[in-house]
Amino acid sequence: MLVLSRQRDQSIVIGENIVVTVVDIRGDKVRLGIEAPAEVPVHRQEIYQAIQRESRKPSQSQHNTPAGDAGRQ
Repeated sequence: MLVLSRQRDQSIVIGENIVVTVVDIRGDKVRLGIEAPAEVPVHRQEIYQAIQRESRKPSQSQHNTPAGDAGRQ
């Protein structure tokens, strides 16, 4: 992991087209502004992990019994 020190209104550049700027610092909270192309998804880590969990779940329709087969032996 690369660790950088930045002050408010200072930025870092990732690749050629992503800029992360320190917008505000209040106590133990840091607000970041992220400029990235629209095709680059940007999520908080906990949201990204939730999206990954949901995408790994099998489709609900794969577990349903077709309506015409209910109760057949």
